[in-house]
Amino acid sequence: MSLIRQVWILIMGTIVLASAGSVLMSVWTARGSLETQLSMKNNDNAQTLALSLSQQRGDAALLELAIASQFDTGHYQSIRLVGADGRVLVERTAQVAVRDVPAWFVDQVPVHPRAGVAQVSNGWNQIGTLELRSQSAFAHADLWWSSVRMTLWALGVGVLAALVGHLAVRRLRGQLDAVVEQAEALTQRRFVSMAEPATPELRRVAQAMNMMVGRVNQFFQEQSRQVDQLRRQASCDALTGLAHRGHFMAVLESELGREDGAGETQIVLVRLLALADVNRRLGHLRTDELLRSIAAVLAEAAPGQPAPLVAGRLNGSDFAVIHSRDRPVRELTEALMRRLRTVIEGLDDVAVVMSATACHRDRPVAELLATADRALAVAEAAGSFRCHIDGIDEAPVQGGEDAWRRALLDTLMAARIQLQPYPVRDARGALLHQECPMRLQLVEGGPLEPASRWLPMALRTGLGSDVDMAAVALVLTAIGADHQPRGVNLSPQSLADPHFLPRLRARVAAAGEAAQWLWIEVDEMALQRHPESLDELCRLLRPLGVRVGLEHAGDRLASIGRLLEAGLDYVKLASTWTAGLAGDETRRLWLRSSVGMLHGVGLQVFVEGVRDPADLPALWAAGVDGVTGPAIR
Repeated sequence: MSLIRQVWILIMGTIVLASAGSVLMSVWTARGSLETQLSMKNNDNAQTLALSLSQQRGDAALLELAIASQFDTGHYQSIRLVGADGRVLVERTAQVAVRDVPAWFVDQVPVHPRAGVAQVSNGWNQIGTLELRSQSAFAHADLWWSSVRMTLWALGVGVLAALVGHLAVRRLRGQLDAVVEQAEALTQRRFVSMAEPATPELRRVAQAMNMMVGRVNQFFQEQSRQVDQLRRQASCDALTGLAHRGHFMAVLESELGREDGAGETQIVLVRLLALADVNRRLGHLRTDELLRSIAAVLAEAAPGQPAPLVAGRLNGSDFAVIHSRDRPVRELTEALMRRLRTVIEGLDDVAVVMSATACHRDRPVAELLATADRALAVAEAAGSFRCHIDGIDEAPVQGGEDAWRRALLDTLMAARIQLQPYPVRDARGALLHQECPMRLQLVEGGPLEPASRWLPMALRTGLGSDVDMAAVALVLTAIGADHQPRGVNLSPQSLADPHFLPRLRARVAAAGEAAQWLWIEVDEMALQRHPESLDELCRLLRPLGVRVGLEHAGDRLASIGRLLEAGLDYVKLASTWTAGLAGDETRRLWLRSSVGMLHGVGLQVFVEGVRDPADLPALWAAGVDGVTGPAIR
């Protein structure tokens, strides 16, 4: 039995006992008072009647007539005159007729007043003894209705007391629920603080739990700062803060190989001309400041443009940026060039050139960079502040967004969709679950396209949540057929749809037992863009047995506060952070620290897209729970 129910029973029992006790005490007190009053009345009436009878000089007829006359008033139960010799001279008796009073009340609360006794005489001669009893029916009637009124008053006071008790219990329940909710959050690996309740006992519990949560947060904040520092050492150029060449190449290779990559992208190369001469003229410090300014321009989003996917420094004078093709490339390059001119303005003989080259999925990285470098050479040959665009079609997608919408809707209606499973295995080779990105046949009879080809289209036309719902339905159907654990990824934009999460929960709940084998993944950027929706996703799905995690993680692990509050089950690190792990001690150190930090809050850690089998021993040594990618297929 719950504590609240016990408190309620205690309160209601106290109210009932107090009300019943007060009514009973009042009834018995009133009964005693009535008996006393009736006894006094009997005695007074007996004395008065005896005095009247003494005036009749012992005439039996007159005595009987006087007693009958008094009795006929209806206020007496019995009047009896007993002679001096013990004979009953006159006796009148009436039945006790109690009206409008329940018989049980008369039986349970009897009224027995003492009879009034007086001596009747004729001068100095005693005629007899008069005994008189008043009618008790009137007393019972008064006692009954006064009891009813007292009961109603007690009931009203009891209801008022119950209402006050309800308010007090509800207030206490709110404080208890907050404490219980915090305790349940801890069991779900959500380290959240709570407002301290007013109740002293609960306040001490809340203070202790808040102190523990604060220490956990402080500990992991310190760890996250160390991990972030290691991340910068493992991935960033020391001077500009951009990705260094090795990390940029890993990101580029990952983007080209991802099923759900950014789709149509372009790599923009920027070269500061004659860096050695610039360094000689401006000096080392001013040149470094110039390089940092150029890096800041490339890393930030231009007005009206999305932020770059990644910006890096390839060598001393060359920079590279990967942009999604949400805007025409010429508009992007012109905006970048204007901002770079602003940075360089006022510096004589300092110039940059730029090239833009299309990135296509599964294109070899070396071939792509060679093409981009040739385009940069063409721009450099053309002169300062020139840009050369190579292999990018400036025309919009054929048919525009309306055609995209129709194609996607037709594909979903016709169910031209298919799951492409990728196993996630542990160090022993055991299958943990299948990653199941979805491929669409946008044109009937055409090829099945990966998400990198149609996902940007779906998001732009507002159909991302519909595609995600179709993917979840397809995965649940597959799980129901063979009970194999499968994972499906949701776009962060779907979480922003207010109707998506209720629809998702209803669909998963309808799947019944199959939900226990469902893994749902959301891109790491959801930690910053839609943290409340991510929390709601975990809250809705985890009671159904669904496991929820982050994919493509690594860049934002320093946001440990959100990780502690979301209640996730696992994290999948992006391949950009583990590529070339076998030969990079800095990356291995970062990975060990990150895995230790995530394991410390009860999260499993997987690595996605592992290509080189030589990296596997280092991954297992770091404590990774499972990997996916060509290296284990």
